[in-house]
Amino acid sequence: MGIAISDWKLAKTVSQLGYLGVVSGTAINSVLVRRLQDGDLDGSTRRALKSFPAQALCESILKAYFIEGGKSKDAPYKRAALYNLKSSKNLLQLTMVAGFVEVFLAKENHTGVVGLNLLEKVVIPNLACLYGALLADVDYVIMGAGIPREIPGALDLLSENKVASLKVPVFGASAGEEHRTYFDPAEVLGTEFFKPLKRPYFFPIVSSSTLALSLKRKSTGEINGFIVEGPLAGGHNAPPRGPMKLNCLGEPIYGSRDAVCLNEMKELGLPFWMAGHYATPAQIKEVKASGAHGIQVGTLFAFCDESGLEPNLKKEVIAKILAGENPQDGWVFTDPLSSPTGFPFKAVRLDHTMSNEENYQKRMRICDLGYLRHAYKTPEGGVAQRCPAEPVDDYVKKGGLLEDTVGRKCLCNALMADIGMSQKQSDQSFEKPLLTAGDDLNNLMKVLCISETGKNYHASDVIKFLENMCEPAALRHTTPSITTSP
Repeated sequence: MGIAISDWKLAKTVSQLGYLGVVSGTAINSVLVRRLQDGDLDGSTRRALKSFPAQALCESILKAYFIEGGKSKDAPYKRAALYNLKSSKNLLQLTMVAGFVEVFLAKENHTGVVGLNLLEKVVIPNLACLYGALLADVDYVIMGAGIPREIPGALDLLSENKVASLKVPVFGASAGEEHRTYFDPAEVLGTEFFKPLKRPYFFPIVSSSTLALSLKRKSTGEINGFIVEGPLAGGHNAPPRGPMKLNCLGEPIYGSRDAVCLNEMKELGLPFWMAGHYATPAQIKEVKASGAHGIQVGTLFAFCDESGLEPNLKKEVIAKILAGENPQDGWVFTDPLSSPTGFPFKAVRLDHTMSNEENYQKRMRICDLGYLRHAYKTPEGGVAQRCPAEPVDDYVKKGGLLEDTVGRKCLCNALMADIGMSQKQSDQSFEKPLLTAGDDLNNLMKVLCISETGKNYHASDVIKFLENMCEPAALRHTTPSITTSP
């Protein structure tokens, strides 16, 4: 759900149905500028921009990116600048506004609760996106793909309109050397636009009770609950504990050490929700009996009418499932190499997408979005960034290891293509999608069976399928049982 699959439309729908709807904040600046270049045909983005406190800033964004009626389909998208340890003020402003827009639209004209999901691995844009979300009164923040120990304290500071910073891991840095990225609301927004801000609840995503305990004890601020995510969830998975071993299909092997003890989670005294192949009424009942407050759902929502997934991709997957098609090795492949993060990444097997290795080898290797770049120490003592999915020669020239480039794929461009925003590159090719899903894809037929057409379905159909084992409506806003996944 990482880049605008769980967009404001889906999150708003789930929230209005009485549960916690979550918008993705990953690459949200690129999502905003591409929506504007596509013409913002329903006017939603521009309507949200009119509600942002600094109108001169929004006017400059519109001037730079908005195209009346939308760009030509054959024209490339204009890109936003790439982030650096110290990003430009304009880029931070764009990111802040983009975070505001997504949350504002998700919360518009109803009283339900809305959350924002970010990735710890994509550290540099996070403060600006968080502050924009706070300006739009976001209720929850959820973060995974790393150990977000500093986020609670950053939320405390940002909610008081104070300067916040996050440590940026830098490969090659000496012991005791620290590099940080900063966000100053006074500089980026301006004190004349300050207002009292609500500090949202914070739920880190964890894969073990040990990590949850460490975060509870050592985080810079208050942890309010946890999302406990197992290896059957879509998107990025935590690596197996111990040495990486692969099965006959080339997937990571998870064992008993990777199973989360729910009794230990319960003993932490904080609410937690289970994620990763728990989306059935029976499993909801089972995990709640073990102390969980409910579940997080991603895959079943990803293919509903309200999600941001490109419509033809939805139709294709649903049609194949209805036809009883099933790849010999299963629909979902957990790829240990494709993500530049180094985390295993789940991909849906579709021949025309980047899950097909032959397709990917034909792609011009380029890193022009840069969200998954790693910071490293240069021989001159500065800090630069590189990505294992960039051109191999470039990566090696920057001091990267050749073996780190093997099998790596540009998730940034592929996930933008998933939402119908495929970039046209200089070789005249268009970026192909790389669809992700968890093992709950196997439950999609059960949802289709209760939809009106049997060929497509709504978010409300997912809720109908699941909610028999959830709290009464009066309790849902205080202890949400179902969330849309990031």
